[in-house]
Amino acid sequence: MQHTHKDHQNSSHERHGYDHQKEQNNHDHQHGHGHGNHKVNGGNGDHDDHDGQGGHDHSQHHTMMIKDFRKRFWISLVISVPILVLSPMVQGLLGFEFSLTQGYDKYLLFALSTIVFFYGGWPFLTGLIDELKKKQPGMMTLIAVAITVAWGYSSATTFGLEGSSFFWELATLIDIMLLGHWIEMKSILGASRSLQKLVALMPSEAHRLKNGETEDVKVNELKKDDKVLVRPGEKIPVDGIITDGESSINESMVTGESRPVRKSKDDKVIGGTINGNGSLTLSVEQVGEEAYLNKVINMVREAQSKKSRTQNLADRIAKWLTIVALTIGFGTLITWLLLDESFVFALERMASVMVITCPHALGLAVPLVVAISTSLSAGKGLLIRNRTAFENSRKITLLAFDKTGTLTKGNFAVSRYEALSDQYEKDDILKLAGALESKSEHPLATGIMQKIKELELGIKESRDFNSISGKGIEGMVDNKNVKVVSPGYLKENNIKIPENQAENHQETVVYVLADDKPAGVIALSDEIRPESHEAISSLKKNGIKVIMMTGDNEQVAKAVSDELKLDDYFAGILPDQKLEKIKELQDEGEFVAMTGDGINDAPALATANVGIAVGSGTDVAAETADIILVNSNPKDIASLISFGKATYRKMIQNFIWATGYNVVAIPLAAGVLYSAGILINPAVGAVLMSLSTVVVAINAQLLKRKLR
Repeated sequence: MQHTHKDHQNSSHERHGYDHQKEQNNHDHQHGHGHGNHKVNGGNGDHDDHDGQGGHDHSQHHTMMIKDFRKRFWISLVISVPILVLSPMVQGLLGFEFSLTQGYDKYLLFALSTIVFFYGGWPFLTGLIDELKKKQPGMMTLIAVAITVAWGYSSATTFGLEGSSFFWELATLIDIMLLGHWIEMKSILGASRSLQKLVALMPSEAHRLKNGETEDVKVNELKKDDKVLVRPGEKIPVDGIITDGESSINESMVTGESRPVRKSKDDKVIGGTINGNGSLTLSVEQVGEEAYLNKVINMVREAQSKKSRTQNLADRIAKWLTIVALTIGFGTLITWLLLDESFVFALERMASVMVITCPHALGLAVPLVVAISTSLSAGKGLLIRNRTAFENSRKITLLAFDKTGTLTKGNFAVSRYEALSDQYEKDDILKLAGALESKSEHPLATGIMQKIKELELGIKESRDFNSISGKGIEGMVDNKNVKVVSPGYLKENNIKIPENQAENHQETVVYVLADDKPAGVIALSDEIRPESHEAISSLKKNGIKVIMMTGDNEQVAKAVSDELKLDDYFAGILPDQKLEKIKELQDEGEFVAMTGDGINDAPALATANVGIAVGSGTDVAAETADIILVNSNPKDIASLISFGKATYRKMIQNFIWATGYNVVAIPLAAGVLYSAGILINPAVGAVLMSLSTVVVAINAQLLKRKLR
């Protein structure tokens, strides 16, 4: 495979004054929504409202929906009690007689059942319309057909048609389906608010330069070729070209490059990245829809809308059951009419078939498994946001890892440090550097201070602290002028150091000078997570290919790939290239999972068959992914795949139990053995239905033993 490499202008990657610590993922878990049986705005994460506020409205909408299902369930359940008590079939089954209104019970039964049908059944009736519009009949269609037939036929028998009513079947079916949807929606995390998070990354204002003065304007007021001032530590508001100044830019959230990138006149910068400690003047290049981050937003939106068209297992089975119900139902009606049976008899057989085809157990078969597997997974550090993707995790053939923050820790740690002068011990170099770095928030400073803390070294006092623009820091320590500087500073000031201590591409090196003489060197690099080795060997044992895609340079990528023995790697690639690479792999027949933690991973996470975000990464990555690794541990991916397989097996078993009685009940309800005097009594159907529901509930609980 070809390894692409984006050559940055200068590999010295000097210092800047912004704290590079990645925004912690404080994901708001309270918005639950079932991505599956219940479809809203297109099901699994499909969005219609993508202005900045849209995502927030969307998640609020889901919270309201959970409350709505809960309310409909409890109200319908309360009304169902008198329906059951007044139903002649239930009375006959339990051997009691009861009447509220002498001779008018059937009308009261009709009134109560009509309320349950329209109020409790409303989400399923509207869901039927949505599914038919999309030409994707699923669970909603199946439920809606069954309850409509039950209500229509029972209403006809109330007002004169011969036959027995199915009102109690109608009420219990609606209650169980509402309960199933409520359980499921509560158990799964909210639909994506990723686009809102992406929009929030873009600064809303910029300092426009006009006639030598600055004015604060909204970013959307900027035009091409406007001049904009970016102060130290600020977010860069637009895509542009530097016309004056130099600084180090933190692009890691957008490109995946793990080190700050040195930029100066005529270099391009990307909106949303963070300026270091130099002031920059930019000429505006791309604004609005043309801006880089907006292109990323559009890529994510497009990928999510494609993914929303996939259907989960429950919907696929429900689709076939709907076809079976309608085919056998109408087939039964026509067959009996052709055999010269009365229309009333033929209609009753048809209604019995259609009501029985929608098994109550099916309403609980999946939600119970989902609720159990979701809570067990969460306990093991996996948050499932998209059930279809979780079900599909068993099919993964190739796993693409981002590097920074996923396979590596995403922060700089001291990899080596040496004294370059006989005057100093090795540890003195860290103490001198620490005296200055303790006053800096730079990511390199964080790494050096972490090493000092690990070794329990004391920190010396420093005074007259000063930042050397874009090159390092200086101050007085032990009455010496101490500087911690980049290789660029040494070149500019013609300070010689031993050749074997020069910077290489896998490390970021800083030099400690005492009174302008080299005292020591400190090298920092992004450490590989200890768990990464185990995770990759475990995935390979499962027959899964493992590759890496990173915005970092070729040398760093190769070093990580060689150490972890990956199947392949791609270096220096941007978000749109990651997305293209995922599509390419999918076209080659691979079932691709992508794991990442940054904005640069969002389009690829949304496009992959299964998107897995690392919990310590950005909110954007977490919001576009299907599954979140809370503990940021790559080893959890192997657990995810075995979870997915066990859950899928349990769902299949439950479908077999839930629909198994149909295989017997449907032909008997249709009257196949009528000539032998065998015709299924709706009461017998009710007993079989209850038994299959109990079996499904017990079987779902057994999943706990499987996943321990």
